Amino acid sequence: MMLAVAVVASAQNAGSNSPYSRYGMGLMNDRTGAARSAMAGAGLGMHGGTEINIANPASVAYTDSLTLLFDIGASLQNANLSENGSKVNARNMSLDYVLTAFRVTRNLGLSLGLLPYSTIGYKMTGERAMSSPMGEYMQYEAFEGDGGVHEVYAALGWKPFRRFALGFSAGYLWGDLNHSVITSFSDTDINLRRREYDSDIRTFKLDFGIQYEQRLNKNNSLTLGLTYGLGHDIHTDARLYDQTASGTTYIGDTIVVRNAYGLPHSVGVGLMWNYKDRLRLSGDYSLQMWGSTKSPALFNNSSSDFRAVKGLLKDRHTVHIGAEYVHNRNSYKWHNHIRYRAGISYSTPHFNVGANDGPSDFVASLGLGIPVINRHNSRTCVVNIGFQYERLAPKVSGMLKEQYLRVCLGISWGEQWFLKWRAQ
Repeated sequence: MMLAVAVVASAQNAGSNSPYSRYGMGLMNDRTGAARSAMAGAGLGMHGGTEINIANPASVAYTDSLTLLFDIGASLQNANLSENGSKVNARNMSLDYVLTAFRVTRNLGLSLGLLPYSTIGYKMTGERAMSSPMGEYMQYEAFEGDGGVHEVYAALGWKPFRRFALGFSAGYLWGDLNHSVITSFSDTDINLRRREYDSDIRTFKLDFGIQYEQRLNKNNSLTLGLTYGLGHDIHTDARLYDQTASGTTYIGDTIVVRNAYGLPHSVGVGLMWNYKDRLRLSGDYSLQMWGSTKSPALFNNSSSDFRAVKGLLKDRHTVHIGAEYVHNRNSYKWHNHIRYRAGISYSTPHFNVGANDGPSDFVASLGLGIPVINRHNSRTCVVNIGFQYERLAPKVSGMLKEQYLRVCLGISWGEQWFLKWRAQ
């Protein structure tokens, strides 16, 4: 199943239509499953025996000892893009992730999964009037990009003490980043120009996590979650093909930049309050240090000045707040097991648009976890549905605004493969 999904994921652009995916390695994925997407991504301190939390590898230590867990998710989104009175509507559907987790031995859990790391996908055009000693003419530009980076990972969570867990995740990133700009003119005496940029990302990713639970009294507890992601340079090339049309053929240069990208150091801290195992409130803060990583760019509109530099991207700050409520987990009535979720989040941009900051990202979400009960075997299944409203709001008037209505659907289930039967 993992290999089949990897082939599908490599062939799709994960449902993006945002021109803001032009920058860096594209739009970042926040590593949220369908359950946590209904809480706007909150959950660095969350853990449970029958859920997979990929935000903090320490949570894997709490995996139920009898059960093999699976979680598969997809999303459907409707996008509205507007700029200077022009509006575009686009719809996309994508397969988001495939996860599994199980207990290896006492107090040691293992999780495996496949999910997107970043997404690129856009098409847009522009035009402007130009003048020269020979007269006035129009310049037309067509921008297009596709690709993205995917991640396959293995995470171990170990609980050396009763309420303390450590986690480690090792991942492999791969994908293609493709962009192109075609410039044409109403004056046929001016040659068409085509510039194509591509990179082939292949690198590793390491993440670490801690969770510590403190019981306040019989009904209340607090869990502190901490995460750290290792940043490093990516030893991959960025290529620029700068060509002009000469009749029916293209001529030009190919420029290669070595070690053109980098992964950021990242840190996160989260706190979860648990009341009677019914109400869980979670708040997180995370920082991705993109400002210290390299990214390739063309300067002075000259192919000879194509290079990778630091400072093109910005540090990204994100705050998540989410809640989940279950009336009674031990009830025999089906409706008492429904999980009600809600959340909000806010992120600063990790890129600049020209001389200005990119748009801030605001998300509000609601969702349900609907149990599917089978009284004839040991299988447990939960259908997780999340509804998100996302708004990318630029600080400068006239810049592109984006609004999304998104439905996240996930199915998680557990098979009691490790239940031992005893003869009487």
